[in-house]
Amino acid sequence: MINEMAVQGSAFYSVDFDKVRYIKNGIFCVNDKGYIDGVYEEGDEDYSLIRLKYLEKGKLKVLSDTEVMLPGFVDLHIHASQWPQAGLALDRPLEIWLGEYTFPLESRYRNLDFANEVYRDVVSSTLKYGTTTALYFATVDREPSVLLAKICGELGQRGLVGKVAMDNPESTPEFCRDNSPKEAINETEAFIKEVLEIQDLYKQKVYPVVTPRFIPSCTDETLEGLGKLAKKYDAHIQTHCSESDWAHNFAKERFGITDAQALDKFGLITSKTVVAHAPFLEPDDVKLLADKKTTIGHCPLSNAYFANSVLPFKDFSSRGVNIGMATDISGGYSPSMYQAIRQSIISSRMLEDGVDPSINGKNRGRKNSAITLNNALYSATVSGGIALGLPIGKLEKGYSFDVQIVDIEKNIPKFYPEKSEEDILHKVLLLSESSNIKEVWVQGNRVKC
Repeated sequence: MINEMAVQGSAFYSVDFDKVRYIKNGIFCVNDKGYIDGVYEEGDEDYSLIRLKYLEKGKLKVLSDTEVMLPGFVDLHIHASQWPQAGLALDRPLEIWLGEYTFPLESRYRNLDFANEVYRDVVSSTLKYGTTTALYFATVDREPSVLLAKICGELGQRGLVGKVAMDNPESTPEFCRDNSPKEAINETEAFIKEVLEIQDLYKQKVYPVVTPRFIPSCTDETLEGLGKLAKKYDAHIQTHCSESDWAHNFAKERFGITDAQALDKFGLITSKTVVAHAPFLEPDDVKLLADKKTTIGHCPLSNAYFANSVLPFKDFSSRGVNIGMATDISGGYSPSMYQAIRQSIISSRMLEDGVDPSINGKNRGRKNSAITLNNALYSATVSGGIALGLPIGKLEKGYSFDVQIVDIEKNIPKFYPEKSEEDILHKVLLLSESSNIKEVWVQGNRVKC
């Protein structure tokens, strides 16, 4: 039986945290639901027969020798509403960045024409950079948040969208918050129901996400209610956690326990939770996240601006915590997960080597902290699938056909012969721009060409 289509070409994907697999001129068979039904390599017994059958049906797409496939990226933390603010005020203190730029901007999305324009642009822009799945913060308002989910569905991106909950009058402006815990909880539940009603209209689906902005912005009653909603609907959860000295200490002063422990107290630390940032996790927090199978959304660019530290990625990972990658628009200025991958490598090396030349080299850094490009690719693809409980991030049978087709000659110098296929992959990861990405496919549908 012939499936819907097949693609013949070379591909890279992560097998595990350290190892990348290269398939040369493989045939990737995709069924009508958008999942990979089989992968055939040159030398396999059925390779020629499969190729001939798809050719005869006019269902075979053949890539050129200068094109390779990578899995689509999974961005685990992005503020869609902050897209117009990207690149602005990153040299200002966080409280000014939020108070003078972010909160006034987020309040504008009550104008649905404005929301439609911005959200279509951010979804289109991230797709152009190969982001096939995105975990979005929207705003405190339900109607434009539902609109974002619809736009993700229409444009073909797998969107997981959260209506932000923030009701604490001591730390949020009146024009940009829920008026009460009851409103925060009821509006979140209404949002969940509306997104679930449209979820299956789109082949790749869209998902509602319970989204307390972070502990300082929410009252105890709201946090407790959101935890109950997440359990009731078996929903994904996203929030910020221990992002900075201030955020980490805030929870300690308010509850006498850490950020992660407080979130757990309210039922908000689960296997479907993504906590953004989290460099200040303490040893018991790391164990908690590992035990609960909670994922960290690593935001290397925005951490450099606002987190006061570098995430000890390799340490937390070695202790069993799943760590995915994120752009964190607009605390991170770039919509490119390629840029997030690169910064994650740079930050980890700076953590290992240290940054203060006045300190003796032996004592300057934190040993065994550097991660590799292979580690970062795994984080940007497979870890995202694990975080969301979805079959995405690999190019294997049973996984969604979410791919980016990359031109490996455009803007990528070829004067020096690569010694291995992995060298080619590393050039792609370090040198690619959106112009290198010729096509993007989500759930077997082409969404960029």
